[in-house]
Amino acid sequence: MTDLNSDIFKTINSERNGTSSEEVISQLREMIHSGELRPGDRLPPERDLAKLLGVSRPTLRAAIRSLAAVGVLQSRQGAGTFVVKSEGSPSLDSSPLRLMASLHGFTSEEMFEARQSLEMAIAGLAAERATSDHLATLSEEIAGMYASLDDPEQFLVHDMRFHQAVAAASGNRILTSLMNMVATILFDVRRKTVSRAKDLKESAEMHRHVYRAIRERSAEAARNAMRDHLMRAQKAQESEEANGSENANSNGSGWQDTKTNTPLRKNQG
Repeated sequence: MTDLNSDIFKTINSERNGTSSEEVISQLREMIHSGELRPGDRLPPERDLAKLLGVSRPTLRAAIRSLAAVGVLQSRQGAGTFVVKSEGSPSLDSSPLRLMASLHGFTSEEMFEARQSLEMAIAGLAAERATSDHLATLSEEIAGMYASLDDPEQFLVHDMRFHQAVAAASGNRILTSLMNMVATILFDVRRKTVSRAKDLKESAEMHRHVYRAIRERSAEAARNAMRDHLMRAQKAQESEEANGSENANSNGSGWQDTKTNTPLRKNQG
């Protein structure tokens, strides 16, 4: 465990960048890429880090929760928040995929289709390979979903962790890394709309179907359950975007890359 020199943290220029959680996420990720933050490092306490970055504590808390959901940070009660050690599956930076999405106009439908293809295969492998520890983790995340039906952002964290746990259970680090790269982009987009979700209980139940199929060692059932879940998830997100259309950007799309503020386009045909 390493305690950090506070001098490495730079105050975010609020006039230039704003002080949204996305800016905090961007800065912490850049510090990890540059080596200023390394696996096992412990971040300063929340109050101190918020002051160092020049952001509010709720803004910092939202950023930490998002980075924890995608496996970059880990918060341990009573111990602090740590940069996750690079054990298990390697983590692929999603920035190149974000850039390709911006340059080539990847549609939301294409992103979901890619995720569905990856996660159906992953679910099938998980049904064949999941250990008792994997099953326990999946069960815990489902319980977390049901416990946070009234807190959409926290529900989304458990949702993401569930999918990461399924990927870990597959035992295929390449598929897991590819899935995380795509899912991270979709997670960043969904954070903007999940407060308008109306189907969280149904979503939790769909996750439970996936879990049961994996627990019963039925690869085909796991693939089918994952397919059905992701198809419904896509429709739910489209509904959330439609409900918030009055706040959408000028091109009419609620899909936006949180790193470049470039829209991921809806399918035009």
